[in-house]
Amino acid sequence: MAYYPKLTQRATSRQIVDTFAGYNHNLKIRDGEFFDTKNMTTQHYPMLANRGKRGRLDRSFTKLQAIIAKDALYWVDNGTLYANGYATGLTGLQTEKETQLVSMGAYICIFPDKKYINTQDLSDYGSMGAEWSYTGAVTYTMCHQDGTYYTDVTKSADAPENPANGAIWIDITNNVVREYSVYTETWTVLETVYTRVDFLTMGQLVTAFKEYDGINISGAYFEDLNGSKILYAVGGDPVTSYDYVVLIGIQEEQYTQTGANIRFSRKVPDMDYVCEAQNRLWGCFYGNDGTQNINEVYCCALGDFRNWEQYLGVSTDSWRASRGSDGPWTGCINYLGTPTFFKENVIHPVSVSSVGAHQIGDIPARGVQQCSHKSLCVVNETLYYKSRTGVVAYQGGMPADISQALGEEKYYSAVAGVFGQRYYISMKDSGNMWHLFVFDAGKGLWMHEDNTHAECFAQVGDELYAVVANGITALNGTEGTPEGDFEWSCTSGVLTYEYPDRKYLSRFNIRVNMGIGSGFRMFIEYDSSGTWNYAGYFHLPVTGTVTIPVRPRRCDHLRIKFLGHGDIRMYSIARILEKGSDV
Repeated sequence: MAYYPKLTQRATSRQIVDTFAGYNHNLKIRDGEFFDTKNMTTQHYPMLANRGKRGRLDRSFTKLQAIIAKDALYWVDNGTLYANGYATGLTGLQTEKETQLVSMGAYICIFPDKKYINTQDLSDYGSMGAEWSYTGAVTYTMCHQDGTYYTDVTKSADAPENPANGAIWIDITNNVVREYSVYTETWTVLETVYTRVDFLTMGQLVTAFKEYDGINISGAYFEDLNGSKILYAVGGDPVTSYDYVVLIGIQEEQYTQTGANIRFSRKVPDMDYVCEAQNRLWGCFYGNDGTQNINEVYCCALGDFRNWEQYLGVSTDSWRASRGSDGPWTGCINYLGTPTFFKENVIHPVSVSSVGAHQIGDIPARGVQQCSHKSLCVVNETLYYKSRTGVVAYQGGMPADISQALGEEKYYSAVAGVFGQRYYISMKDSGNMWHLFVFDAGKGLWMHEDNTHAECFAQVGDELYAVVANGITALNGTEGTPEGDFEWSCTSGVLTYEYPDRKYLSRFNIRVNMGIGSGFRMFIEYDSSGTWNYAGYFHLPVTGTVTIPVRPRRCDHLRIKFLGHGDIRMYSIARILEKGSDV
């Protein structure tokens, strides 16, 4: 009877990764994370999957400057505002500086042009500010607040005899104006004296200004009428009546100025960044206006983006305040109803008061990085933005870093957009290479998509649009011409270096589902050699699921890379370990 030698079966064990946790660009990462990714997504988490195809709007642009989401997509191309692809009458916008589009109700406000358009009535557009000048005769007359003249005015040292009810006495002895009441038989001092200023024009003022506008006046004969003023009434008709305004003014019955040269202006301040909050526009400016250094925050009158110097002493007034913090402003946003302003090392939230006594807070914390103001976005009631040290999440207290997975690389000039729970951020590295990252706020996972340089984002309905290479890309692919097949890839961190007890990796079992025409190649780098060794090409002729065995050679440690095209859903990677010798 013959006896054969017995073979000792090697002890094996199996480790399965069936949860893929996205991008982590650090030297030591967890199982299921990838040191580098391209065109992958967390949308099908916990599976590893490629992103969907994007769309490119079938439209050519001359110089695409900005986009904004309203009832449709609006954009500025070479100085003209377009509504869903159709040119509006708002043309001649500047093309040299960055264009900011800010939504306020039905309106879009455009900076630095200081223009507006009504999206519900595209024929309603123009300048927020106004300028008007006049040369000629001007008449100044005391009047009621609504502009009607007083019918019985006397200017004297003594009270008029037998005055009628409502008679006006300009008391030159005490330098006051009094009104007579037959019911009390007394002369009551008028606390506020109004002056009607009449011009020899028809219908010009009513098209440029309105009641309660805050304006600046120069050239009036009486110095008390020059400077910052409120228009308490504006009148004039193109056919039947001359233009006039009513101001808080002088104690004169009537005076005519000949050869006057008067100028009215309603000004909108220069602002670095602008946002809308609580039915006001809020802005900030840091710099020199030609006469003084300015470091201020502004807001317009309630519901009126045209008025930034309306000071009536009521809660709806315009408002401005200086700040003592150092450095230029780096961004602003409406965060949960609070206008919040940023510098690189300070956060300035504004407490909006119902009585107009607004207050600015000072939080010494990581603010927005210079040139990254477009990274400010709110996802699930949390504010995300790019600080100098990384991407942070802010909830009203202290910002928390969420970008540890991005590694040690420094990024700059960030621009971001939001779709659902995903925060898209495009930024360049220290080598001026652009990268598009996606942070899934619901899952807390990052993914590097590709090297797209997005200049701005806007979400309309179920689509997130981005300005890319002087065109508009639909990132979800619901519109436009779909892109062609693209290559995706993912590279693991270092594997097997943690195995003790003479274990080595004998086989991978990869379980995947691939679409028709899809396929991928696998590469293995052994012992940090820098050389990627081809390990096979895998595809299916039809849609289906398959388990792919891959046998690496014995080594101390390794990395794997998948490089593919088409749709893939990877369910798991199983590592089969065997016990070997010490050599």
